[in-house]
Amino acid sequence: MDIVFIEDLRIDTVIGIYDWERRVRQTLSFDIEMAFDNTVPATSDDIADTLNYKDVSKRLIAYVGESSFGLVETLAERCAAIIREEFGVAWVRLKLSKPGAVRGAKAVGVCIERGKRPA
Repeated sequence: MDIVFIEDLRIDTVIGIYDWERRVRQTLSFDIEMAFDNTVPATSDDIADTLNYKDVSKRLIAYVGESSFGLVETLAERCAAIIREEFGVAWVRLKLSKPGAVRGAKAVGVCIERGKRPA
């Protein structure tokens, strides 16, 4: 199985449990891997046959930009569900990073896998 990926997609949103976090927008970073058979689009050379990473990115930018979750875990789950349900992706690995959240660390966050990774 092939992988379509989006690396370091940066989206500003309200995220966090502390009062000060509820009053500011923070930048999150998403790394996403999605299982997809690229043999059809490679043969047809037609974007309509692809898992269009621009469409996935635009959908997540709109969703995350309007969201206001307390936990990155919740946001990661919702984003993985959108990718699987709306784009027909059988397996997704999503890494959600919150840069600067912990002093001394470049970023913190979660990495989740949902669905069954095809062989």
